[in-house]
Amino acid sequence: MVRFFPQPCLQESKLKRPSVLFAAFCIILFTATARAQQFDVAFGYGTVGGNAASDASPSDILAGNHTRQSIGGGGYPAFSGDFLFFKKYFGVGGNVAWRAHENVDIFHTPYRPILYDFNAVWAPPLGKHAQAEVQGGVGALSLRFYTPFVTCNFVGCTNYTSSTHFMTHVGGGIRLYIFHNIFIRPEAHYYFVRNNFEFAGPRVTRYGASIGYSLRNQF
Repeated sequence: MVRFFPQPCLQESKLKRPSVLFAAFCIILFTATARAQQFDVAFGYGTVGGNAASDASPSDILAGNHTRQSIGGGGYPAFSGDFLFFKKYFGVGGNVAWRAHENVDIFHTPYRPILYDFNAVWAPPLGKHAQAEVQGGVGALSLRFYTPFVTCNFVGCTNYTSSTHFMTHVGGGIRLYIFHNIFIRPEAHYYFVRNNFEFAGPRVTRYGASIGYSLRNQF
């Protein structure tokens, strides 16, 4: 079956290696920890919600603005990191989360969403064994639509096409230090995705928990 989009995927920028970009981001932060107040890394797991399929109105569907399906459901592993360097509790950070298993859309095309974002971070202490975390920034939702064939270029070969949309992000969590610098963090994230025509609306939410480690400057 041939899949038709309301607008060509090629008009969207393609995300080839979001996990590599995020790893490079973490390495840059790690090299700066000698003078940092705090550097945190974490790995977590959660799930995603979004606009219900019924939120797509007939006029939106006819105009090609939205599709009657929801991004919600599935398990999402996630990596995160931050670098606090200004007045001890302010800094920058990033997150990347992806659907662990492919989903199938209403056109019977397998796909996988990937969410990545870069943020300003505020993480004030809550007593001796807890720390709040508030984030706000921008990023992108990348949708990988898998094909039965492989396409190659001078960079490499892939079996998918990508459709990527700009998004804004706010999120937060509570770090609970369970042993020295090791923490667990229940967390929640809200994304507003621009031009999210593959789904019923622009809203995406992510909930989950992470386990992480804080490298703190003792000087």
